[in-house]
Amino acid sequence: MQIREMEERDNKPMEQIIKRSLESVGLDIPGTAYFDPQLRNLAQFYKQQPYAKYWVAVNEQDEVVGGVGIAPFPEEKGVCELQKLYIAPAAQGMGLSKELMKTALDFARKYYTHCYLETMEILQAANSLYVQFGFQRLETALDGSTHHTMDTWFLKEL
Repeated sequence: MQIREMEERDNKPMEQIIKRSLESVGLDIPGTAYFDPQLRNLAQFYKQQPYAKYWVAVNEQDEVVGGVGIAPFPEEKGVCELQKLYIAPAAQGMGLSKELMKTALDFARKYYTHCYLETMEILQAANSLYVQFGFQRLETALDGSTHHTMDTWFLKEL
């Protein structure tokens, strides 16, 4: 597996991975990434923002099997948001989430003092990963959060 910056040709496969992942746990509902307006054009969305990037993990055939993004959190100076960490079912259990997290956090440390993320309590494997990486659970979302369905929030000092 290889991790590289997302390109426009990766938009459709990554959109499908995100949507299928959310559908599989019943989170294809408003207030989740499923309905994010930029989901069809992730590569362009991240390139338009300052200090933002999205990376994809690809297999030997250069097929997208997962991804993760970092973008500024609009309401908090020095805070970025870890966004859209998803892995296709066939590529799960191979350590890709950890590699994508390392890539994203290494980038984030260059520009930010803290990293925020929003998730759901039912996503126990993801939440366990965030704790492994030193994220601390918050009682409520940061002001300016746009995913109002989320019920679990984390913050990490970089």
